[in-house]
Amino acid sequence: MFGEHRLKTQFIKIADQKIHLVEDRKGLVRYRRGNIERLIKGAGEVLRLLPAPAVGYGVSLLMVKLREGIVVPPKGSLQGFLDVPVEIDVEIGNLSIDHFIVGREKYALYGPIENGKIARYHVGPFYVDEPEAMGVAKIILSNPTKEWKGLDRIIFPIRGSTMYYRGDRAYYPLILITLKDHFPEVNNTGKAPVDGAVRVGSGEPLPNFRMRWEG
Repeated sequence: MFGEHRLKTQFIKIADQKIHLVEDRKGLVRYRRGNIERLIKGAGEVLRLLPAPAVGYGVSLLMVKLREGIVVPPKGSLQGFLDVPVEIDVEIGNLSIDHFIVGREKYALYGPIENGKIARYHVGPFYVDEPEAMGVAKIILSNPTKEWKGLDRIIFPIRGSTMYYRGDRAYYPLILITLKDHFPEVNNTGKAPVDGAVRVGSGEPLPNFRMRWEG
């Protein structure tokens, strides 16, 4: 699904969305998704479907409320996965001709009412093995302290994030969470979370982020 598609008559299904390409006369191809239409002069070109971070209306954070809280022992670590929302960018060359959200959008307030931030919101489990989901985030938790630490939600920065894909699965970069004495420190590393994934974007890390909600 992700990657390059020839500009020829075909359907491309992405979750609850469907792209319809129809070859027309004189090397033209009609692109249609719902009420979005484009007429493309694209002989020999390809359409690229690429994952994008789930920023929705311009948020900078993704908040995942865990169905089961995580508890990590002193000097311990834990590796796992989250199923997470992603968005889709449709490009020809370096031009984006369409951008859309798959599934339902949910948002929540991160922080106090007076000066908190709106974050993209999702509820799901913490998986030990990679889940069968369109959007995946690989998480490594480490607890360097001498105390037990717990989390009931994971928040990480996504605006400007690199993305990766492999087949029909989209990935955020590897996310490292260090459970320090006060607030967990989150690092969107920009690095590929799995082998064989294709990078979309620069691969640069985002600035470290202090997460103020612990379990």
